[in-house]
Amino acid sequence: MGQTMSHVIHAQGLRKHYRGKAALDGADFAIRPGRIVGLIGPNGAGKTTALKAILGLIPFQGELSVLGRNPQHERDALMNDVSFIADVAILPRWLRVKDAADFFEGIHPRFDRARFQRFIQGTRLEPGMRVKAMSKGMIVQLHLALVMAIDARLLVLDEPTLGLDILYRKEFYQRLLEDYFDEHKTILITTHQVEEIEHILSDVLFIQDGKIVLDAEMDALSQRYVEVLASAEQLEALRALAPISERALAFGKSVLLFDGVDAATLARYGETRNPGLADLFVALMKGAYA
Repeated sequence: MGQTMSHVIHAQGLRKHYRGKAALDGADFAIRPGRIVGLIGPNGAGKTTALKAILGLIPFQGELSVLGRNPQHERDALMNDVSFIADVAILPRWLRVKDAADFFEGIHPRFDRARFQRFIQGTRLEPGMRVKAMSKGMIVQLHLALVMAIDARLLVLDEPTLGLDILYRKEFYQRLLEDYFDEHKTILITTHQVEEIEHILSDVLFIQDGKIVLDAEMDALSQRYVEVLASAEQLEALRALAPISERALAFGKSVLLFDGVDAATLARYGETRNPGLADLFVALMKGAYA
């Protein structure tokens, strides 16, 4: 038990089948406290199923501990320490902003009204405004403010900024870092918009076909993966070093991605750089899209 207590989430051999097809196929991962973790994968890779298992919404096979509890059997106790942002369409159309705050204050012991007010500052949300008079972006803002005002140990965000324009998406993640996150909290985010969350993540999990294909700290990625910008003359020599992917650019240049090859060796053949998370994702997921 000692091992699982040092982790906010600990999964071993996590499996879930729907109609004979594996949505989770022996997934193993562990998340430590005080981390911001991106769970990233193509549609149908198992992201949502993993979240549902973590939140105790579906039965599963294998071992899963969340904040030291089994989500299947101890969901009610667990949800006191977990805050979850799901689809924002669940807010009723007649609800006013101030009623929403009253309601959340009544149902969640850790709802912090002052924090809620801070989150809606700078938005166009007014206390008397009803959901039916709001744009999609404003409904999302209200929902985010309500959920982030809950002082939970684990915050789960499933594609949290869908339907928001780029400026508000950036502001949301900035607020998350500045006003919400601390060393006692853990945030798990699923998204397709890899570039958007790259700068706030401490760890990344890539999931494909129900299995975890990469589980790494962001700092370790720069040590492990290196891209080389190479001219046509250098291609043969670089290919001999077994790149995991290669893509052509304009003017006869190519970018080759290497896993675990010494950066100093690679620098002899061209300019080296750390790959962006999106490029790394595409390279590792090639099989999923092929």
